[in-house]
Amino acid sequence: MRKHRRPRRAARAALVLALCAALVLFIHWSNSALQVTTADAVLSGLPEGFDGCRVVVLGDLHTAVFGPDNEALLRTVGEQDPAYIFLVGDLLDCRRPVPDGYVETVAGGLASIAPTYYVTGNHEWALGGVPALKKALSDSGVSVLSNTFVPLTRNGDTLVLAGIDDPNGYADQKPPEAVAQEVSEAWGDGFWMLLAHRNDLFPHHYSLLGADLVISGHGHGGLIRLPFTDGLISTDHTLFPSYTAGLYEKNGSTLFVTRGLGNSGPSFRLFNRPEIAVLTLHRGNA
Repeated sequence: MRKHRRPRRAARAALVLALCAALVLFIHWSNSALQVTTADAVLSGLPEGFDGCRVVVLGDLHTAVFGPDNEALLRTVGEQDPAYIFLVGDLLDCRRPVPDGYVETVAGGLASIAPTYYVTGNHEWALGGVPALKKALSDSGVSVLSNTFVPLTRNGDTLVLAGIDDPNGYADQKPPEAVAQEVSEAWGDGFWMLLAHRNDLFPHHYSLLGADLVISGHGHGGLIRLPFTDGLISTDHTLFPSYTAGLYEKNGSTLFVTRGLGNSGPSFRLFNRPEIAVLTLHRGNA
């Protein structure tokens, strides 16, 4: 009997090692294999000229790299043929060094695909050097929205795109309410969209500003996504967060949240691959 124990133990050990290797490979794939997702937002009051407009939403890159010089990321974004690209913060990570040319390569590559608009996230402010970052983005062709707004024109119609800096920024920065008031004074009841990094501020804050559509990141899809949940762990380490991925509505405002692309510090994704989100706008009944 004893003669048969070693082969059995060796077989069990080999099985355990194989399962561990498979798990490691799966986690690596879950954190490095890009996934294109699509969503359709039906929006009352959307100008007719924007009906069918495709937007790529990218968030929370956290200095990640997908292929040399982010070639895989840029190629995949280009394949979606977007009318606009929205970068909703945390392009950089405060816990990682920024490689030389990283910002310029990503920004220039995206801006060559479609008009690209950016707002800050909490990590850029924690890292520091935000004025220099904004200049590098602008010099590379990206429009930086720092508590301001711009008109977008398509097929003869116009709407307003506003963007606010993350609350992690300067203490004396213009509050979101002031930006919303400026949009109202200049635009009246016209349709407008807001880029704002933090998904978790939507239900009790950003949804009350009057924007028809708010686009955010920050939630990382809840890091680990399980069936019938909206994510398992928030970026604030609370369980079962909401507003972490996809479309939501509250207070007459619609929110779209991207699951994002990268990770910060020791965090990792599970059943939650890096996302290139394609949001198509549709004109709904008034």
